[in-house]
Amino acid sequence: MDRKKWTGFGLILIMAGVIIGLGIASGLDFTQSSNAGSSPQIEESSAVSNPDQKDKSSIEVLEAISNAFADVAETVNPSVVTISTKTVIKNQQISPFSEFFGDDFFKRFFNYPGGPQGEYVQQGLGSGVIIRQDGVILTNDHVVDGANDIYVHLMDGRELEASVQGTDSNTDLAVIKIDAKNLPAIKIGDSDALRVGQWVLAIGSPLQPELAHSVTSGIVSAKGRSGVGGLSTYQDYIQTDAAINPGNSGGPLVNLKGELVGINTAIATRTGGNMGIGFAIPSKLAEKVMTDILEKGRVVRGWLGVGIQNISLELAKNFDLDKPEGVIVTEVMKGGPAEKAGFKVEDIILQLNGERIKNVTHLSTRIGSTNPGTKIEIKILRNGDAKTVPVTIGEYPAEEPQASVKKQSMESLGFSVSDLNPALRSRLNIDEDVKGIVVINVEQNSAAFQAGVREGDLILKFNRKTVTSVSEFYDMIKDVEAGQPIALYLKRGEQKLFAAFSVPPNN
Repeated sequence: MDRKKWTGFGLILIMAGVIIGLGIASGLDFTQSSNAGSSPQIEESSAVSNPDQKDKSSIEVLEAISNAFADVAETVNPSVVTISTKTVIKNQQISPFSEFFGDDFFKRFFNYPGGPQGEYVQQGLGSGVIIRQDGVILTNDHVVDGANDIYVHLMDGRELEASVQGTDSNTDLAVIKIDAKNLPAIKIGDSDALRVGQWVLAIGSPLQPELAHSVTSGIVSAKGRSGVGGLSTYQDYIQTDAAINPGNSGGPLVNLKGELVGINTAIATRTGGNMGIGFAIPSKLAEKVMTDILEKGRVVRGWLGVGIQNISLELAKNFDLDKPEGVIVTEVMKGGPAEKAGFKVEDIILQLNGERIKNVTHLSTRIGSTNPGTKIEIKILRNGDAKTVPVTIGEYPAEEPQASVKKQSMESLGFSVSDLNPALRSRLNIDEDVKGIVVINVEQNSAAFQAGVREGDLILKFNRKTVTSVSEFYDMIKDVEAGQPIALYLKRGEQKLFAAFSVPPNN
């Protein structure tokens, strides 16, 4: 027994000696690692004679990083602008009971008219970035959408009125222009080259004009974000934790080279303010939209010609998939690129040019941002067998430019229209030999709505003249003045009818 006690006590002493020895060695820097070919004696001497050398080196590194951020801010800030807007809003007469029952209840059951009752001017705030020295500026569509007046505030103190060159609600981008020359334009970078974890800076005017040119920093939290509800149709967002707040919309996200890599667009928040989840449109997509608007007057998009749906867990089980991935083809448009390539309903699209497809929004964005005529390869799963199908992307039916004259004309009429493309024909079950344009949106307080115009209506004639395209329709309405009567000949399903009303003033 005593022997075992002494043995245990001896082991404790040995272990204590080892620990003390390591502590002494650590204090004397005996265990410090060194580079090949270096002299331990010199390093030890240096460490003893300069105990603050490591701290000094760390501070120098931090100062270099800090100066890099400051240099980027100093270079980029003159290219950033503050955008203020004024929009005339028409008030509606609201029933005191609408809070409990809703306006539709009274309109449907008591024929309560609602309708306009005065107006007020709404002030808007956003940001933008100068892309060309001649005054071309990129911003968000939602920053300038519906605005009657747009003003751009430059860093040098000038305030200039801007005109809209074109907008694209599908990507939430807008191109505006001011009458100025020799402006400090930003350099556009390659958003595809961004890496998750890379430092970025966001610049803009959060919350109020007095906070213009605020700079925040963060990292790229993720790339290729899609399926973010309530933002835009085509989504390929850069996610960042750089602080973005209301008013930052349209401002630049830049890398440490001072290059534009994104247009700040939205935040995910439960409070209305920054929570470290911001989204920016990649510069590659923004540059394409801008170039299309400026050079072609419209945004040109790729088209596959299929109806698609996300794959739920239940669908995955039904199709014997290991997990819910890719998207399933629900419809193949007649005469479209997919039909020509041999696609079939129930095909499951897994990859596009080797990139895994996450969901419907992801695929739509990839196809839409591909130039028509481009040959791609799509990996599909058909009846459990994987195969790669080559496809030549077609051009999505032309979208009309939202030039100011045309936009104002449509605002006066109170509805929007679209050319009758194959997708709409299929969705609305319209035969190929039927000509006309489709009503895609109607303001509920407009004269058109009161006259009976509804979404999905096919406009066959305008004032007894046949209409075959949106461009033709614009030419017909551009000279129509307030107070003049117009008559639309419509097709709604199997029914044909007239809708007549007078053009209201364009405010």
